[in-house]
Amino acid sequence: MLSQIRTELPGILRLVFPIVAGLAAATLIGVADAVMLAPLGAVPLAAVGLTGAGAGLLYAAVWGLLSALSVRVGEAWGAGEGRRIPHILHNGLVLGLGVGIAAAAAMGLMWFALPFLDQPEEVLEVMPAYWGLICIYLIPYAVLTVFKATFEAVERPWMGAAFAFSAVLMNVPFNWLLIYGPGPFPELGLTGAGIASLLAETLSLAFAFAYWRYAPSMKRLRLRRSLDRVEITAALREGAPLGVLYVVESGSVTVATLLIGAFGTVALAGNQVAGTVGGVLYMVPLGIAGAVAIRVAQARGAGEPGTLRAIALAALLVATVWLALAALALGLFGREIAALITGDPAVIEVAAAMFLVFALFQLVDGVQSTMMGALRGLSDTAWPAGVSILAYWVLSLPLGWMLAHWGGFGAPGIWLGFLLGLIVAAALLIRRFLQKTDEAMAG
Repeated sequence: MLSQIRTELPGILRLVFPIVAGLAAATLIGVADAVMLAPLGAVPLAAVGLTGAGAGLLYAAVWGLLSALSVRVGEAWGAGEGRRIPHILHNGLVLGLGVGIAAAAAMGLMWFALPFLDQPEEVLEVMPAYWGLICIYLIPYAVLTVFKATFEAVERPWMGAAFAFSAVLMNVPFNWLLIYGPGPFPELGLTGAGIASLLAETLSLAFAFAYWRYAPSMKRLRLRRSLDRVEITAALREGAPLGVLYVVESGSVTVATLLIGAFGTVALAGNQVAGTVGGVLYMVPLGIAGAVAIRVAQARGAGEPGTLRAIALAALLVATVWLALAALALGLFGREIAALITGDPAVIEVAAAMFLVFALFQLVDGVQSTMMGALRGLSDTAWPAGVSILAYWVLSLPLGWMLAHWGGFGAPGIWLGFLLGLIVAAALLIRRFLQKTDEAMAG
């Protein structure tokens, strides 16, 4: 088994880094908007944050739903069924367009709920155009996700990451031209940032489409295929639980933030500092989950059930080593890390206390994310989604509230509840994976 794990490590690592880079791209566009709008004052900055909170739920849903395509393509690739891949891709692009339009419509409807959530009026007054542009942004984002999922599964992961990051690189100069209006360009402020983001993502999608359509290396992926409702329905059925899963996870984190708000402004600010660092670290287990899903699907398609556990263990090793180092850094240097973000001593103390819980939380989250990805590679998505609902909403949030208020842990107790809930989730997912691999090896 050790030799099998060593054999699988390079394949996992080749996928992890580009997948993480691609996942970070959408986040970095929002970061660029925030940094470049900051000189204009607190109102546009708050508008970016509020819009990002709404869009974040839908980014997660879109990515989760469409990531099932990487499993379908990976299985076909592993089975040597090259002619099936363009069929999945063509129909996946139709599905991506539909998902993007649905996500844009959902975010548009969310706008009407904002006035009832006691948000500052001066922020809402400047937001309509920016909010609407980010709604439309979800459409090219979804279609580009289909290309990325396909490139990752046919062992061209850096190609997908390159297209995603091209949007980040284009967004910065577009922002400068449209926010501040040098020379003949109009000074559009917040609205300019929205136009820049949409333009950058649309051009990135256009580049990906052109590469697929004209590059000689893509010849096999652009074979003509007809629209197949059965394929689209199958991909939607397989991906829907994943979309729900990531919305459930993101939603629980939002509720946890609201619960921490009950402890006051300092606690909320400390949580924001810890969450900023934790959000960056979370990209790695999410990327590992994507990598192990593709490798398991490829092995499954190739008819190699004996390698499935070695693939999962190799991915767990990568996740554990990375997150153990991150946990050590958070535990030992939490105050110093927090001080890089804020100069408020009270906020630094709260963030440092939260980092101690985050250190353990990240380790357990890495295990459960990796096993979630391994099960996704086996096309087992509905049962793990149920485990997530149990872990995040039935266990983590109630336990966190009790530990914070009754246990005397204060704001860090909320995340301690998540730690305990995810331990249960990780154990259940490991057991499920062992059962499914036993069935695969027996049958």
